Amino acid sequence: MISTGGFAGFWITALLTLHGADVGETRRNSLNEPDVPFPPACPTAQNLAAICNQGQGRPRYPPSFFPNSRVSHFRRRGNAINRLESWYSQCCSGQSNQILCCAQQAWKQALSQFCVEEYSTMTLPYVCCADRGDARWRCFDSELPNPNYEATPGYTAPAVPDEPGFIFNPNTC
Repeated sequence: MISTGGFAGFWITALLTLHGADVGETRRNSLNEPDVPFPPACPTAQNLAAICNQGQGRPRYPPSFFPNSRVSHFRRRGNAINRLESWYSQCCSGQSNQILCCAQQAWKQALSQFCVEEYSTMTLPYVCCADRGDARWRCFDSELPNPNYEATPGYTAPAVPDEPGFIFNPNTC
């Protein structure tokens, strides 16, 4: 026979376990915020193969990933990554001698658009957005969560719409 105290202890333990479990689509960090590793690394000759070949193994951030409120800055980061991954797929299907240049342009355009969106809100913008020119790109390309664009084991990216707006200029390569 199970005592009342033992039965109550079982349910408390079960509820605490479920409360801490990752049962939803949104991954969270220790501050209970959505986990959006940011910023993405600048494309290089060293990470270009991973950018082009492992894209479906890197996270995407559909609207359902985010809670309904208080995370707009994470939502903007997720949108920037979705946009960039979409643009990378355009670059990777292009001429092989221009893929790196295209990917670097996509990276800069996506992060520039991210900064425009950051300044359009009433919150503090991402720190790198305050910089200009090469200083901005150096800032974004420092302290990177995934510099080699490695895929997440066992993850397959959900379908997200292609992002319009990227125009590759081969004359700048």
